Amino acid sequence: MEDGDAVRQCLGADRQAFRHLVRRYEARALAHARVLTGNGADAADATQEAFFDAFRGLHTFDASREFYPWFYTLLRNRCLKLRSRKGTRAESAPIQDVTGVTAAPEGALDLWRGIHRLAPADGELIVLKHLEGWTYEELSVRLDVPRGTVMSRLFSARRKLQAILSGEQS
Repeated sequence: MEDGDAVRQCLGADRQAFRHLVRRYEARALAHARVLTGNGADAADATQEAFFDAFRGLHTFDASREFYPWFYTLLRNRCLKLRSRKGTRAESAPIQDVTGVTAAPEGALDLWRGIHRLAPADGELIVLKHLEGWTYEELSVRLDVPRGTVMSRLFSARRKLQAILSGEQS
């Protein structure tokens, strides 16, 4: 089922059609939320709340567009709100290791460990640009910053990640 079809069915009367969107994007959303929140517990909470927000706001979604970029804006807002509360629970400790990754090549684990050591805003840019393939224009619109700022921040984030991965930064 296509995302637009799922949204149209959900808006029609078939509320179960939303499960298609949750199943399709939940793992991706959790990975992005972990980068933004710095821990699995807050990432899970933010992801769940973002899906609730998406369900409640489906009437504002343009079904001719891609679902995930619209949803990502909701997810990002939830993550930033959680992060601003400064970890009120014991399980909100910083990520010590990448979990949930099975049989990943060692280089991929090193990359994710490096990304998690970056500031959340830097990790977000690296993931969205280089792992998700977003364009500078998409990043500019979704993050609500000028294209030049996106390019500058991404350049800085790449240098920080390179320093981490090369062992120059402990």
